[in-house]
Amino acid sequence: MTLARHVISSVTTAEHHYEYLRTIGRNAFLGSHGSGGKQTVYVVETDRGATGWGLPLSEGDPGPLVGRNLADLIDPDRGVIDPAAEFLDYPLHDLAARILDVPVYAMLGGNGPTRVRCYSGGIYFDDLDDGMDAIRKNLVQDHEFGFRDFKLKIGRGHRWMETQSGLRRDIEVTRLARELYPDAGILVDGNDGFTVNGLFDYLDGVADCDLYWIEEPFPERRPDLQALRERLQTMANRPKVADGEYDPNVDHVLQLAREGLVDVALMDVIGHGLTAWRRTMPQLAAEASPHAWGVPLKTLYAAHLAAGLGNTPIIEGVPGPGAYTLEDGYVVLSERPGFGLDLIA
Repeated sequence: MTLARHVISSVTTAEHHYEYLRTIGRNAFLGSHGSGGKQTVYVVETDRGATGWGLPLSEGDPGPLVGRNLADLIDPDRGVIDPAAEFLDYPLHDLAARILDVPVYAMLGGNGPTRVRCYSGGIYFDDLDDGMDAIRKNLVQDHEFGFRDFKLKIGRGHRWMETQSGLRRDIEVTRLARELYPDAGILVDGNDGFTVNGLFDYLDGVADCDLYWIEEPFPERRPDLQALRERLQTMANRPKVADGEYDPNVDHVLQLAREGLVDVALMDVIGHGLTAWRRTMPQLAAEASPHAWGVPLKTLYAAHLAAGLGNTPIIEGVPGPGAYTLEDGYVVLSERPGFGLDLIA
C-alpha cells in the first residue's frame, strides 16, 4: 500500500516511561543523571487505521498536519520532506515503515548488519560517592545485562576532584575496566573536560590499555585536534577520535572529518534527527555513531540507523530494559515493521 492512500487523522501524545539499571552518577560537567524518567512521545494515526509513534525532535504544532496526505510529509527514500513535520521525524518513519510492512532499517536501505555492536554508555563517576567498588559493580552489572564493550566517563579533575587526583582516578578506572574485561572495547569520554596537556598525561597513564576511542576530550578546536592526532600517531594502538555530540556545528565536524581530525561523528540521534542523518551520511568522510544517551529508546533508533545507513560499526547503549534486545554485546533487530516496538507507556 502506498503512503499516498493515507491521510493524517490525528496526532496525539503519550508519556513514555523508562528506567536505567541503576542510578547513574556524575560526568565531567553534570550532576547525577538519576534512575530514569519519562518523555513525551507523539502518536500519529491515519484515516486507514495505521499508527506510528516515537520521540519528537523538538516541540512542534501538530494541528496543521491533521488532514494532510502522508506522502506530502515523508518520502520513504529521503525522510521527512515538509519542514512543518520535521519534529515528527521518528513517528513518521515508524508510521511509513509500518504501512510499507518493512522495518525502518530496510526502508533506509539495509546497508548494515541487523546485529549492531553496542557498548554500555552508563559507566559514570559513581566512584566519587561509593568508591572504586561502585565502578566494579557497574561494569559487572552491565556485562550481565549483555554488554561486552564499555564507555568510561573521564575528566574527574575538571570539576569534582583536584586536577592531579582526578587524573589518577581516571587512569585507575580505565585500568580496572581493562583488567576485568581484557577483550572488551574500552571507550572513554571526557565531555570536553580536558586540556590538551591533561589529556596527554591521561594517555601516558593508559598507553597499554588499547583504547577503542577518545570522545570529546575538549571542544572541537582544530589546533588541539591536530596536536592530538600527532600524539596518537606515536601510540602502538591508535584510538579513534570521536566528536560532534555537544551543540555541534555540523559543517565544522564534517570538515574536521575530511581533514582526518575526527574519525567518528557523534551528532545526536534525536538532536540531529534521522532525516538529517540520511542527508549527512553520504557526505561523511568518517564513521558515524550517533549519540544516544538519555532514553533507552534512542539506542533502538541508533541501531536502525546503523543497520539502515551502514558506516556505523558501534552504537551507544543506554543500560535499561524494554526498548531493545541485547545479545552478547549486540543489539539484535527484529523483522517487525517500523521500529518493531509497541508503545511503552
